[in-house]
Amino acid sequence: MRTFTGIDAVPPHYGPSAVTIGKFDGVHQGHRAVIAALREIAEARRLDAVAITFDRHPAAYHAPDRCPPQLVSTRQKLELLATTGLDATVLLHYDGALASQSADTFVRSHLVEALDARALLVGRDFRYGAGNEGDVDLLRRQGEQFGFEVVVVEDVVPEGGRRVSSTWIRELLDDGDVEHAAELLGHVPTVSGLVVHGFKRGRELGYPTANLAPDCEGFIPGDGVYAGWLIDGGVRYPAAISVGNNPTFEGVPQKQVEAYVLDRDLDLYDHVVAVEFAHRIRGMEKFEGIEALISQMGRDVDRARVLLG
Repeated sequence: MRTFTGIDAVPPHYGPSAVTIGKFDGVHQGHRAVIAALREIAEARRLDAVAITFDRHPAAYHAPDRCPPQLVSTRQKLELLATTGLDATVLLHYDGALASQSADTFVRSHLVEALDARALLVGRDFRYGAGNEGDVDLLRRQGEQFGFEVVVVEDVVPEGGRRVSSTWIRELLDDGDVEHAAELLGHVPTVSGLVVHGFKRGRELGYPTANLAPDCEGFIPGDGVYAGWLIDGGVRYPAAISVGNNPTFEGVPQKQVEAYVLDRDLDLYDHVVAVEFAHRIRGMEKFEGIEALISQMGRDVDRARVLLG
């Protein structure tokens, strides 16, 4: 997949193409269904399959105090989009200049002139242009004018009647339901970050952990203990993972991610690692004394072994 940072980075005479536009936060099953339909049209008509997305949620510009936390960083999003079979992604910087573009200007400059779009796939509630002035009806009229077809893709609605959305996935992750979130995402919830020095309490207790820096990428699930994987340099290690402030000890930062690699003592300091959350073992608890904590940690590690096979 080629990545064009900004519409001006698209080479002259690019296309013709089939295009979809969206935030793609999490690149979940709903997004993947749209991209699959896009690729089918692109292959049938010999077009390039192209996604247009943004380097941040539009709400981060318009209403930062109400912007939801993102499921993935921009880097993670581009990596996930690269697994979908797209030919190219255009990453737009969402700023005042883009937000103030009229619907007509956006279509002309991005879809027609830069990408030579012949097909555009959007959801039924798609809006675009300054003040969200553009909708699907306007888009269809513009398509007739400029020669591209507008295809409306229906939402992915699993059994139970709720459409797959980033909002639903955030709710699941907040509750620690990483398995259900993974089903909706189509991939395991993952955070990545730099391994930093902690209080070394894990090592003192017999379970040395890799502590991720607070500014790690990705959505951290709710407090608790999980079974999952730590990935370092392309190697995946089974791990028991703790999320939270560890209420047994005083002065531990909120939302700390600590991963104990099962049966391996690795020097991971200053490595950028990924941590995948596969199963939830339990919620966070406060223990009366170190011995009770060590005993529970042993049970957690045993459970992680079973869950990870």
